[in-house]
Amino acid sequence: MGDAFIRHIELLGYEKRFFPSQHYVYMFLVKWNDLSEKVVYRRFTEIYEFHKALKEMFPIESGDINIENRIIPHLPAPKWFDGQRSTENRQGTLAEYCYALVNLPHKISRCLHVVSFFKVRHDDMNPVTDSQIKKPEVFLLPKDSKKTPTDITGPIVLQTYRAIADYEKSSTSEMALKAGDMVDVVEKSENGWWFCQLKNKRGWVPAAYLEPMDGPDESEEQEPNYAGEAYVVQKSYTAVEEDELTLKEGDTIEVIHKLLDGWWVIRKDETTGYYPSMYLQKAGEVNTSVKSELRNRGAPPRRSTIRNAKSIHKQGRRKISQETYRRNSKKYFQNQRNMRGNPQNKANVIIEKNEPEDNKPKAQPAVPPRPSKDLILNRCTESTRRKIL
Repeated sequence: MGDAFIRHIELLGYEKRFFPSQHYVYMFLVKWNDLSEKVVYRRFTEIYEFHKALKEMFPIESGDINIENRIIPHLPAPKWFDGQRSTENRQGTLAEYCYALVNLPHKISRCLHVVSFFKVRHDDMNPVTDSQIKKPEVFLLPKDSKKTPTDITGPIVLQTYRAIADYEKSSTSEMALKAGDMVDVVEKSENGWWFCQLKNKRGWVPAAYLEPMDGPDESEEQEPNYAGEAYVVQKSYTAVEEDELTLKEGDTIEVIHKLLDGWWVIRKDETTGYYPSMYLQKAGEVNTSVKSELRNRGAPPRRSTIRNAKSIHKQGRRKISQETYRRNSKKYFQNQRNMRGNPQNKANVIIEKNEPEDNKPKAQPAVPPRPSKDLILNRCTESTRRKIL
């Protein structure tokens, strides 16, 4: 195999670190010619020193001899003091710089200077931190941001979650966890698989294995919607637990509660139960990528199936029984039937409630008397006097 070179460099965002003192480092995802992908961390002062050395190595391409021959991109010098605002605002420029750098002629983009700078270092694998001071804060670029400074709407602050039990990954796209691991959640997918990062590792993790640090995450779960949303089953599933439903591909159901772990409460006729959300598709929507996704990954585990789960919170996540779901569904349908059978009931209640208020005479604001012409001439300004003359 030939010499290593970089295929692509993507700016992921930046970290605010507090050890040995407060500073900022940019995070880059570097994709190599052997199809490996590595995350590296660099300060802007390092990047600028790299840039200056690159210009000295290629004086013609840097425009030092003739400015018209310049192809190496520009990079502004560091400020005397780089705070969070300047670090954030510089992201668009850095994203453009990396894109242009990789697309330069091979003698520049694949030279030893470039390859060495973006190689993984020991500090990239084991960042120097001190948990007694403060954990680094991570700010990611939005997914849909473009490579121009004006298009970047701002960073996303990652949420930190804790693993409640050990998790062994079953595919290369997943990430193994140990109980107590602190991970940053990059993306929360409604199918119950969350994309997380732990130091230099990144991968998909079942949401059921994670809990927020400040309390049970029931506040993130929506309230049940007993009116229901129509969905179509995209993949059959046979119930394993008593509170799950067995359905076939093509069945039409109603989703009444969307939960974070990817197991939604659905209603089929008058029966309710849990079903994997990744096997459902909203009625009327067309998504050709759904079936391929189903073949690549199975349903995430449920919280109730995790053994030796150890939470740091005294209060657990709020759980509604299937009997409560069924009872409230029946109550909802009964109210709907009553409304259709007696359409005047609601109007009568409103009228009876409003009648006493309507009978009361409403106080009218007092209209002040208009001042006399003599009073206006004596007390008002010259412009006001001219209007009445």
